Amino acid sequence: MMDDFGLFPREEQFDPFSVMLFKALQIVAFFFFIAVLAISPDAKDGKVDSKAEFLITMDWPDNHPDDLDLFVQDPVGNIAWYRHREAGFLTLDRDDRGGANDFILVNGLKIPSPIREEIVTIRGIVAGEYTVNISHFQNVSGAPVEAKVKVQKLNPTAQVIFDDKVVLDHSGDEKTALRFKLDATGKVIDVQRRPKSLLETFRNVRANGADIDPKTGVRMISR
Repeated sequence: MMDDFGLFPREEQFDPFSVMLFKALQIVAFFFFIAVLAISPDAKDGKVDSKAEFLITMDWPDNHPDDLDLFVQDPVGNIAWYRHREAGFLTLDRDDRGGANDFILVNGLKIPSPIREEIVTIRGIVAGEYTVNISHFQNVSGAPVEAKVKVQKLNPTAQVIFDDKVVLDHSGDEKTALRFKLDATGKVIDVQRRPKSLLETFRNVRANGADIDPKTGVRMISR
């Protein structure tokens, strides 16, 4: 017969144990797939995955030589600024010194950064009023500088609560960009621009014979 010469494939001997093992592996793989689907978070359009509740940014023209500073005070008096970058739920994530020592490292080389931006995040909710001020620390250009301040509420969806420009015209000039209030749930219930000096808070400490910030414990020394 032709089959004697191996021209037709022979049927393999039936092995019930191998079949059962294969089916069991299929069932395990199926349940693993279902488990992965169950624990995977749903993708939701418009949601922001962030640990911060609010994002506050201040920027001024690229490559500008002047040094501007961002100050943010929370309802209990904590102030985030360049000498104390973490205060309560406030964090100064980026301090930009203008043309002075503003570099980024690329392959071990220091390259001047053109970006002029400072960033403060609010990582928890404290009900009450927040104050956002900017200050002209060093006027190298000898001219007024226009800075843009933006405040965004991040959760549950991104929402801009303030976006406007403020002009600073000399070293030491301080302006209140805005003051906003939150309720206990983090809802913004008021936004206004009534002036309030945060630098004056530091000056009052010095005037009272102390050079230590009572809120931060940081010695008030020049930058």
